[in-house]
Amino acid sequence: MRLFLVTFLLAYILMHAYAFFRIKAALSLSTKMAVSISVFMAVMVLSPFIIHYAERQGLEFFARLMSYTGYLWMGELFLFVSASFAFDIYRMILSAVNSIFRRDPHTIIPSAQLSFFISLLFSITACAYGYFDAKDIRTEHLTVTSSRISRALKIVQISDVHIGLIVRGDRVRKIMDIVRTANPDILVSTGDLVDGQINGLEGIANILNEINPGYGKFAITGNHEFYAGLGQALSFTEKAGFRILREEAVDVGGINIAGVDDPASNIYGLSRKVSEKELLSGLDPEKFTLLLKHRPLADKNAAGLFDLQLSGHTHKGQIFPFSLITKIYYPSHAGLSSLPGNSLLYVSRGAGTWGPPVRFLSPPEVTVIDLVPLPIP
Repeated sequence: MRLFLVTFLLAYILMHAYAFFRIKAALSLSTKMAVSISVFMAVMVLSPFIIHYAERQGLEFFARLMSYTGYLWMGELFLFVSASFAFDIYRMILSAVNSIFRRDPHTIIPSAQLSFFISLLFSITACAYGYFDAKDIRTEHLTVTSSRISRALKIVQISDVHIGLIVRGDRVRKIMDIVRTANPDILVSTGDLVDGQINGLEGIANILNEINPGYGKFAITGNHEFYAGLGQALSFTEKAGFRILREEAVDVGGINIAGVDDPASNIYGLSRKVSEKELLSGLDPEKFTLLLKHRPLADKNAAGLFDLQLSGHTHKGQIFPFSLITKIYYPSHAGLSSLPGNSLLYVSRGAGTWGPPVRFLSPPEVTVIDLVPLPIP
């Protein structure tokens, strides 16, 4: 966690420094304007820590105001820096090509001022689009057939809702309306149901508790359950009507459902120290096994011991081109893929947002999974 914070802070500072020099190269800044921009950027760099402190002090209105300001700026800055960096690469390639062929590059290389304004226009437009797209929750459908399924079951997966300062009751109602329409037999939450401090959210727990499928609701921990404080995160999840699976499994509806803690449990010394192989080996192999695991990484030691793993965590990058980075670390970072041992992995893009309330080329989703018995020949 500490390494992540240091890396994040360093990267965020470098992004601000890069943006400042891009502004300075494009515009004639007075000393007063340069100082004003520098002060604003310094406050934005510190905004995640200011928000965290305000939350802990119970200053909810100020924390929410800073969340929208600081995190919208974070999304805008990331898009601006990405576009500007693309222009820099374009210039470098053209300059190299033109130097080889001894041509004057200035006729096809945009000026610093022009590239600045194009990048600015793109980032503002993309951020505005992404803000509204983050509220437009899609329904994704998946059908899985297996001889180990005794009866048809409909499972709905929600993931990475991140209930907190930004994702509130209105968003949760939208999510639960989709769940209600799907009319599932089982509802599962694959981690990060909450985000940060979660005091005073009893009303939202009641919204989640309005839907109780016939075979129950099951949840696992994500990394943010530990960041928020495991005790209060588990209490909120239970009030929402979920049974929390922590290195344990249940037999419901003729299938096995197993759930494991996020690896963040190791950082906080809260791991239950039960391996996936140990957990899954004890289940009835004649029954379909559904594994709930927040991060979309497969344990090679558990290969072939489950049929379908449901995960989240990646948000599919949430804001393109960050998805190019998540794809490197998590090769299966969205959608359905195959695993060794004839197992399947489905990775949800998540229904909420973390940090910027923006999704660009990575829309939110609720997933409806139909488990279908394999027809008898």
